[in-house]
Amino acid sequence: MFAASLGCFRGVAFSARIARMFIGRRAAAIPFAFLSAVVFASETAVPQSPPAASGARILLLPRRIVSGERATLAVLDVDGRLTPGVTVNFSNGDRLKTDATGRALFVAPLNPGVIFGSIAGRPGQVPTVILSPGGAASDSLEVSSAPRVASLADRFEILGKGFCGDADANQVAIAGQPAMVLASSPTALVVLPPQDLQPGPAEVGISCAKRQSPAFSVTFVGLELEADSSPLKPGEHRALTVRVRGTTAKVTFEARNLAPEIAELTGGNPVRASSSGSAENLGKFEVVGRKNGSFLISIRLVPSLGRPQPVNTP
Repeated sequence: MFAASLGCFRGVAFSARIARMFIGRRAAAIPFAFLSAVVFASETAVPQSPPAASGARILLLPRRIVSGERATLAVLDVDGRLTPGVTVNFSNGDRLKTDATGRALFVAPLNPGVIFGSIAGRPGQVPTVILSPGGAASDSLEVSSAPRVASLADRFEILGKGFCGDADANQVAIAGQPAMVLASSPTALVVLPPQDLQPGPAEVGISCAKRQSPAFSVTFVGLELEADSSPLKPGEHRALTVRVRGTTAKVTFEARNLAPEIAELTGGNPVRASSSGSAENLGKFEVVGRKNGSFLISIRLVPSLGRPQPVNTP
């Protein structure tokens, strides 16, 4: 699955941008969250025109699809908004276009193996594995892998069997609130958490076509950035501190420098760091100024899939 940034730090503003579009009864909001130092403010989402297909940047494909079965992909723009009218090319010659929801329903090729998808006119390819029908068959809905920790503001992946290839036919509830399924296949889901979800452990339930999985627990965390708000000068070292809300356990996140001509991210690009754990639970990065201007650093949680955690199990 293609991985995009959870949030960006430009100067002193950390922003987590995730888009949702109301299609029928589906979500159509674009929530923005801006953090300056440790002050959090939210902006009420308002309806707006769909983004232009020319702005498409992110292709979401289920990690695994099933030969001859339906699956759903999604395309996002640079701000994370679902993008309609985007042409997606596959390495086997197939081509399709996203609908008004910014997604596209398709039938997986018959030959098992690996296939690559790409946004027309954009560099980069996203792989997905085509499984044989026998290896993916199931009479029940089974979750084999899920994240133990996920971000409040970013999509996450669930693997298993018995899901619906049509994304909207899957019902995913997190802490009793409906989540949005961005991409899906009988063996994989890409899910966006509810907008008003609070940090901490939450019960996750999945159902599809009268099948239902046992509930499991995922800890959802928020990332807050603390930094000096003064202008960055060439040669100056500046610390960036990420505060984790929702868990006292150590988590791993990744920083990516999106404006390397302005500032250098110490340790490489991208660079990973673990939080300290404990009640404070902080992680630290450093940038060094190269020339005057606005620098842009993205921070996202590094996903880690494992066996689903039963509800109320530490």
